Amino acid sequence: MAPRLLIVDDNTRFLSAARSTLERQGLEVVGIATNTAEAVQRVETLRPDVVLVDISLGDESGFDLTRRLVDELRTPVVLISTRAEDDYADLVATSPAVGFLSKSQLSARALRGLLSDDGRDCGRPAD
Repeated sequence: MAPRLLIVDDNTRFLSAARSTLERQGLEVVGIATNTAEAVQRVETLRPDVVLVDISLGDESGFDLTRRLVDELRTPVVLISTRAEDDYADLVATSPAVGFLSKSQLSARALRGLLSDDGRDCGRPAD
């Protein structure tokens, strides 16, 4: 079964394109959010299997949101960015995120690979 996704990004054009692409590739995007408050509310309501969080959310930090989603709501997160992973390697490594995907390489296949490499079933933490 495909993981149910929530995508968090402050760029509405990217949200639309990512949602369309991932749904066309067989994933279920249950919602989108453009900021921390929306993201928390939608995670509580929609209970996605995994949340894609942009590292840079305007004036807000995707890293702070990631910690909150993982620590408080026990929801797995994959960080995304237009910048290369090397630009954030230390921050990604110390974050509680499952991992990182470049927006240019975001696909159902890449996401499934990242989730299966981490030992997760549909994005939920293994017991």
